[in-house]
Amino acid sequence: MSETSPSGPAEQPDFDEMTRDIAEVPAVEVIVTVAVNLMSAAAVKLGLTEEGDKYKDLDEARKLVTALAGLLDASTTEISSFHAAPLRDGLKSLQLAFREASLVPDEPGQGPGEKYTGPVYR
Repeated sequence: MSETSPSGPAEQPDFDEMTRDIAEVPAVEVIVTVAVNLMSAAAVKLGLTEEGDKYKDLDEARKLVTALAGLLDASTTEISSFHAAPLRDGLKSLQLAFREASLVPDEPGQGPGEKYTGPVYR
């Protein structure tokens, strides 16, 4: 039985088409896109958007920044410095923003992602 919505039958995603589309995307583009998405989500959770504190959640931000640091650490040799350098700069900015937003800052080297990047100082 198929699901229906007020406007008619629910459309099923075309997984074959999605697979073909992703197969055509270079790995570097996938890595950079994921990194940018992690950066954007972390910025929101750090309260750095227009909404400010509305979505601020430092626990969630820590997870996102750590995931971004791990991704960049693992992929730096796979992507060119043309792509890696601005991503590393963005990561450092997020790490500094996290440190500033924390009521009780982590010790140097203990902040989000710092096990991959080393200590981040102001």
